[in-house]
Formats: sequence, C-alpha cells, structure tokens
Amino acid sequence: MKITVVGTGYVGLVTGTCFAESGNDVICVDINADKVKKMQQGQIPIYEPGLETLFHRNIKANRLQFSTDLQKGVDFAEIIFLALPTPEDEDGSADLSYVLDVAGKIGEIIEANPEANYKIIVNKSTVPVGTAGQVTELIRQKTSKELDVVSNPEFLREGFAVDDFMKPERVIIGTRSEKAREKMRRLYEPFVRSGNPILMMDERSAEITKYAANSFLAMKITFMNEIANFAEKAGADVDMIRIGMGTDSRIGKRFLFPGIGYGGSCFPKDVKALFKTGLDWNHEFKLLKAVIEVNDRQKKILIPKIESFFDGDISGKQFAVWGLSFKPETDDIREAPALYMIDELLKKGARLKVFDPEALENVRQKYGDKLQYASSMYEALKDADALIISTEWNVFRTPDFEKIKGLLKNPVIFDGRNLYKPERMKDLGFNYYSIGRQKVEIPRKLWKEF
Repeated sequence: MKITVVGTGYVGLVTGTCFAESGNDVICVDINADKVKKMQQGQIPIYEPGLETLFHRNIKANRLQFSTDLQKGVDFAEIIFLALPTPEDEDGSADLSYVLDVAGKIGEIIEANPEANYKIIVNKSTVPVGTAGQVTELIRQKTSKELDVVSNPEFLREGFAVDDFMKPERVIIGTRSEKAREKMRRLYEPFVRSGNPILMMDERSAEITKYAANSFLAMKITFMNEIANFAEKAGADVDMIRIGMGTDSRIGKRFLFPGIGYGGSCFPKDVKALFKTGLDWNHEFKLLKAVIEVNDRQKKILIPKIESFFDGDISGKQFAVWGLSFKPETDDIREAPALYMIDELLKKGARLKVFDPEALENVRQKYGDKLQYASSMYEALKDADALIISTEWNVFRTPDFEKIKGLLKNPVIFDGRNLYKPERMKDLGFNYYSIGRQKVEIPRKLWKEF
C-alpha cells in the first residue's frame, strides 16, 4: 500500500519505518525542513533501539522517503496517518491544534485534486474522545470526496517501540466503515501472524481505550509508590510485597516497581487529559485525581532524605546524578522525574554533575551551564558529596562499588530506582537510601573501616 505519515516524532518515525519494513511505500512528512533534510541524508533524529537498521534498510530500498510537502504526501497515499503532537494545554486537556490544522489542509488538498481516490485518514496521535468526529467534520467542510476517518491508537513503549510495532499484543481500529475496516485489516495482518487480535470498534471507544490503558498503568505504578512509602514507615520491604503481589495472576508482575514516579510523553499527559475530558463530560475521575497528586509528590520523594543526611542544608554540596531520561533505553526527557529533582536541588543551592547514556545533550539544551556534564558515570562522581540515581539504565546495575567509594567524598547513595540490595550496600559500607525499604546508615566513625 501507499502510506503517508504526517509527523516524524517517536510515534511517526517508528510507524512509517515499520510499515515500510513490511513492504509498503511510505512518505514521512514533517514541517521541520532541517529535520527532513537530515533524514534524507540518512541521519536518524531520535534514539530508539532497533530503529536505525530498519531506517537505513528501507531508505536504501526506496520504500521510505521524507518530505516537507504535505500535498505530495496526501496525493501519494491511500492511507494517511496523523502522528502529530497533542501537548498538554494549560488546563490539562490535550491541545489538538496540530491535528486539526493538518486535517483542514488535507481536506483542501483532496478537494483540489480532480484525480483523488478514496482515502483513509488515521488518527495515530493520542486524542480525546470525539476527536475523530471533529476531524471528519473539519475535512467535510473542505471536500465531499470519498474518505473515512479512523482512530488507530498507538501502544508503543519508548525503548521497545520497534518490537511493539512489529509484534503488537493487539491492534485497535476504530471505525464504523466496512471499507475502512477491510483496508486497515489488510495493512496490519502482516504484524499479527502469530494470532494476536485486530480489534474492531467504534471511533470513540478506540479513543478512550488508549487513555484508559495508560491511565490504568499509571495508577498501578502510583499505587505501588504509595505502598512503598507506607512500607518504609512500617519497617517492611516493598520488594517482598511486590513479589507477593506479582505472583497473583490477576495482578501480574509488571508495573509494580516503586520509584520516584512516572514521566515521559504519555503517562503524565494522558492521565491529565482523561481527567480533564471527564470533567468536560460532567464526570470526575477521583482515582485519577489522586494518581496525579501522588505522582507529583513522588518525583521529589528523595529530597527530604538528602536534606536530612546533610543536616538540613545542601547549599554548596555537589551531587552526582546518574540517569536523566524518564526511563532507560530512550533519550526522551519529557516529564522525567530526574528533572524535577534537579530543579529542586538547584533551588536549594546544590551543585550537580550529571550523566546519562543517551539523554545528556537534551538536558544540556534545557539547562545550559546550570549543570556540569560528565562524559562517563564515574567522572560524575569525582568530588561529589553523594550519588543520586534517578533512571534504571542497565549500566548502573553492576558498577564498581570500590571505585564509587573512592571517588565520592562520602559513602552515600540515594537510589530512586531500588537498583541495589540494602544488605549488600551495608556490607560494602555505604549509607544507602531507597524507596520503600529500610535505610542503611553507617556511623561516620566506621566509614574508613570498610
């Protein structure tokens, strides 16, 4: 099939590349001319494991093209995917201006082309309930030619997006048009050969499904953070609780790891958008209200522990920060808990030297000379008063602890992702503070004995 994807962010670029990988001819359209030029030259603009190989292979095979020309993309395609930003508005709702602006232009282009055949316009972006109807109405104001608007929400995890697209657990198609259903089914059949379902439903149900899924997962994470905070006060171990809960098949093992809150481009925005959409429909999601409040608080949960260790004053103290992206295997720093903690520490007069395997440049663009930037995880430790861990990159899981101790001024680690066992940290002579587990404190007079 001939496909156009409008927008080349994480979702759009993965979508276009993976459709090309399954034999379709794809044009990816983006308004950013510099970005398009780089992609035409073979430079991939995002870090996503597994994407670069497919990206280069399909460019070489002439199945994947890039353009700034929306008209070219619309005239070319049988199916047009909208993978556009829907950022959080001031009131917490999703800003649909990008989606609606492009939809209007697509209607004008279709109407201006006397040879335009039937087209499907697909909302791939995460959008509130009723958006497919808005897009349809807007396009219909521009043209009466045959087309359908479909809701096809994405369920891609950054860091695993290629696998998620190529081997989806389910594909959701929201449309009441039999013609659109059949064409979309044929498009996705190569990706579900193992038997995973293509679920057909109406547009509004598909739109809500995406928000409901993300909000449920965010709620699961937040619940475990609440349990962790309680377990710490009660003298329990959240790791044991997590394992005990996770063996129940009704609950499952995933999304039960406590930490310093969720971040990224999806969970924070989608939870707030569903909450705001509920209010628009005269329904208050009381659970989601609590999820938002708890997560906002959780992002700074380590700050009181850090201040307490330094007798309430961290002004002038230097901290090494490991991990800046909102999760491992991505360079995405949107709503990253690390940034909330960094802001708070800077406000209190601390100095920070930071390291992340992929997100360092994105953070540098945001903070400039407010931070020091280390070229390695160990370089960040030199002359630091303590280490703070905020993202669970695998490279941080088995470090050289003797090297850490030799570089830090004080043998103390504040671990926002529970990477290490408290018992081992005690044996190694570290003061160790994590989430939902008992703290490890070594008397200062014994520090040199380890």
